[in-house]
Amino acid sequence: MVTTARQFKDATRVLVVDDEENQRQGLAGMIRGWGFVTETAGDGQEALEKLVEFPAHVVLTDLMMPRMDGYELLRRLNAQGSRLPAIVITAFGNIETALQTMHELGAFWFLEKPIQAQSLRFLLERASQQTRLQEEGELLRRQLSYQGVLGELVGNSAPMQEVFSLIRQVAPSKAAVLITGESGTGKELAARAIHQLSPRSGGPFVAINCAALPETLMESELFGHEKGAFTGAVEKRAGCFELAQNGTLLLDELAEMPVGTQAKLLRVLEDSRVRRLGAKSEVQVDVRVLAATNRNPEEALKKGLLREDLYYRLNVFAINLPGLRQRLDDLGLLCEAMLGDLNRKHGANVTGVDAEMMGRLQRHGWPGNVRELRNVLERAVILAGSGNLSTRHLPQGFGGGEGVMPAATVGGGPDGITIPVGSTVEQAEKALILLTLAHTKNNKTRAAEMLGISLKTLFNKLKEYGSGEPEG
Repeated sequence: MVTTARQFKDATRVLVVDDEENQRQGLAGMIRGWGFVTETAGDGQEALEKLVEFPAHVVLTDLMMPRMDGYELLRRLNAQGSRLPAIVITAFGNIETALQTMHELGAFWFLEKPIQAQSLRFLLERASQQTRLQEEGELLRRQLSYQGVLGELVGNSAPMQEVFSLIRQVAPSKAAVLITGESGTGKELAARAIHQLSPRSGGPFVAINCAALPETLMESELFGHEKGAFTGAVEKRAGCFELAQNGTLLLDELAEMPVGTQAKLLRVLEDSRVRRLGAKSEVQVDVRVLAATNRNPEEALKKGLLREDLYYRLNVFAINLPGLRQRLDDLGLLCEAMLGDLNRKHGANVTGVDAEMMGRLQRHGWPGNVRELRNVLERAVILAGSGNLSTRHLPQGFGGGEGVMPAATVGGGPDGITIPVGSTVEQAEKALILLTLAHTKNNKTRAAEMLGISLKTLFNKLKEYGSGEPEG
């Protein structure tokens, strides 16, 4: 019987395993007559080999066979993680063994010899249906995962689906990518997703924060140095380009890199060669470079913070991450993903977020974006420990709840601030940050903790404010 490719794809495939050739061929012929596609094997070992090229939906196997019997065949399949339904054929004297096989190895059913054709057909159809349901369930899980999760990024909203689409398109290429977005939107996670979906996924992913390093150390971190290249260089050290060889390098907060270093970086990008500080020769590097910034690149160009030639060298492909307030539809999915991680971190058993708290989350402005959401949820998980999170686990007044002070005034006395009605969110944010710094006597670490933002975000905000003094 000739089987077309289309029939092979759509029909249920049955592997018949029996050491008696007449029995094996007879069963296979009868099963083909019912519309199934069949393959045969003389024992368990041959069956394992045949399954590599013949992805069966059901295995029909004799129990007692030389070399490898039916029990060992099913044990091997179980050890490989296979959930393939199996129907065991057994002689009258081996019924107890067949029952044990069903119990221990999950065989679908067993049939006594001589086999009744009607019973066999019924079991094959039932087993086939189970396999199809498993395949459809797995396909659905993959589709849901594909739509809502990419690497460590989570989101079903239209803005995030657009981001996912761009990441999938650019990842297989060698193009440089510039990732923009506010602090806390997940720019590094997007860079990691590009790396993971690229041909370089087996290589290293190295990220350097250009805002966190003083100018004197920036070049050493990027390009490396030889022993004695400068005071304190007690041993030679590879820079980020060498560490990322055959992988991906993320230049985070690119617009904070000193302009002089930007010129040297541009040369490395053009030549793919790096010279360590104090070295006499250059090293060839093969690195894909991604860059990220929370600044508007065009404004950074106008202010002279970003070299135009470097910008165009890195902005081959641009991806902008939306702020959380632009993707509030993702709050439920984000909470679900974060709570699983936070439960593991704190040994908690929080099951979800109740409707009233979710309403508060929806009404909040989210100046700190996804990072701020995680901070809010982490605090709530620590307070709750288990069960559903509710509004009592939120800071007082969060999201427009009871205890919120009038819109024009927040606090009172020396530790309060007055915000004129009509002020922008940015102006209110700046006033709050500067007041908190004054309260902590300029202890930035403590201020960041009180504000529920990262120290990196606080430094970035202060750079935006210039002198850091409130506007008159």
